[in-house]
Amino acid sequence: MASILDISLTDQERTLVDELRHRYADLQIEQRDFQEKFTFLENASVYKIVKLACWHLGFVNQDAELIAQAWLKKSPKLADFNLQAWPIELSEFSPQISNEPAFLSCPKQLGLYVVVPNAQWIRKLAPTGVDTLQLRFKSDDPQLIEQEVIAAIEYAKNFPCHLFINDHWQLAIKHKAYGVHLGQEDLDEANFQEIQQAGLRLGISSHGYAEMLRALAYHPSYIAMGAIFPTTLKDMETAPQGLGRLKKYAALLKEYSTVGIGGIDQHSIKDVLATGVGSAAVVRAVTQEVDYVKAIKVLKNYFSSN
Repeated sequence: MASILDISLTDQERTLVDELRHRYADLQIEQRDFQEKFTFLENASVYKIVKLACWHLGFVNQDAELIAQAWLKKSPKLADFNLQAWPIELSEFSPQISNEPAFLSCPKQLGLYVVVPNAQWIRKLAPTGVDTLQLRFKSDDPQLIEQEVIAAIEYAKNFPCHLFINDHWQLAIKHKAYGVHLGQEDLDEANFQEIQQAGLRLGISSHGYAEMLRALAYHPSYIAMGAIFPTTLKDMETAPQGLGRLKKYAALLKEYSTVGIGGIDQHSIKDVLATGVGSAAVVRAVTQEVDYVKAIKVLKNYFSSN
């Protein structure tokens, strides 16, 4: 196994790396993987060209590895190298799909999806016609967390919105929420059999190819993809993914319910929906607006015209 510092290329291979970078410049983001951690498991020319180009485009090692292996499988010989052969089908990535039952489905188009910090926001937003809501309540007090979950479910139950509870899957089961949303860090601890048997929908966050494929293995109701733009709501290990990547992700998961999330506002939501993603999630575009009802109407108009 070699790092990027050990890779040697011929002049032809270097030329193809540059051409590949130029062709997919819309996928360029900040590279956050250290060079010595960016590893090469193959010596095939096609593999090296694609993986090095992915480094320059800002893909993290695990995503670049998947892209390079998929490309190598499609065209193993350098003589057949095709700059237009970016992997666009799930079958090209050989995803590991388990035999466990799929979670209940939710609408493929989840509409305007608003993530809120407490149950009072659920009370205010549920009557406004928001299609999907997520309670993302943070506290170290278990009693307070349960109170918020109970209140959020109570506020939402008489309205046609879909309410997901972030992280607290045990409470979502206990109090019969519509669904639960989990981050990648939660996947090793959550009991998916209990969630599935309770009849809850499941949403999973992802931040690139490897995490999308990992999420698919759980047969979730939807997959969230982001962060699309910079966000101040949480520290992100991955750089903002941008619209170019979101378009690729949405095309790859075209048969699934998908949500774009992270830094989306009234100025960017039209472009986000134009990528083909099924829904767009917002936070500050609603919760930081004085007239949040008006903000919701403006945002929902983009969905009706999409």
